[in-house]
Amino acid sequence: MQKLISYPLSIIYYLLFGATLVIFHPIQWVCFNIFGYQAHKKSVDALTFFLVANTYVLGTRYKIEHPERLPEGVPLIIAANHQSLYDITALGWFLRKVHPKFISKIELGKGIPSISYNLNHGGSVLINRKDAKQSLSAIKQMAEYIETNKRSAIIFPEGTRSLTGKPRPFAENGLKILCKYAPSAYMVPVTINNSWKMTRWGSFPMGLGNKLTLTIHEPFPIKEMPFETVFKRTEQAVTEAII
Repeated sequence: MQKLISYPLSIIYYLLFGATLVIFHPIQWVCFNIFGYQAHKKSVDALTFFLVANTYVLGTRYKIEHPERLPEGVPLIIAANHQSLYDITALGWFLRKVHPKFISKIELGKGIPSISYNLNHGGSVLINRKDAKQSLSAIKQMAEYIETNKRSAIIFPEGTRSLTGKPRPFAENGLKILCKYAPSAYMVPVTINNSWKMTRWGSFPMGLGNKLTLTIHEPFPIKEMPFETVFKRTEQAVTEAII
């Protein structure tokens, strides 16, 4: 019955989703090209607000635990598990005060209104997962960017989405590059729960009545800490809180 009800609600959702992307694409262009970074940042904040709000049509609810833990005025490496594309909009909106930037696959860098524009102009980087050299170079660029500008890099160390919520093993390379070239950063482990249920039936129809939870674990400085310790502590914090 729930799946049957989801069909019309999913159609409404996708209409709202598409309209939001189309409307905010020229808004971003104007903000970025005429008024600069801060105006563009505000337009992206508004975009992510509406992308999150659109999911309310599906009965989606959100809870963010311990947002007060986020340090300000220092670069942050935010490492999270990855369950669906809805992780990205939730992180973008609820962590907006720390200027989150994404390490995203290169395929998202063209052809998608609003999303592609933000990834190309908002401080994020695009990686070709088939080209290790290009990927590591882009991640180094991101690390240097957050170190200089005191902003935040969001990375999903699993490398790809977990369609069932069960975590995949973390990969070291991306985190290692971020730690090396953003030495004054704080590591912020984040656990995402129930995002995978949004796409439990695939991209259509959508899952209904889900409560997405973002848990921010205790941040810690990476300076002078062996990478092996940083990596183990981060993976353990994220994965142990997955339910």
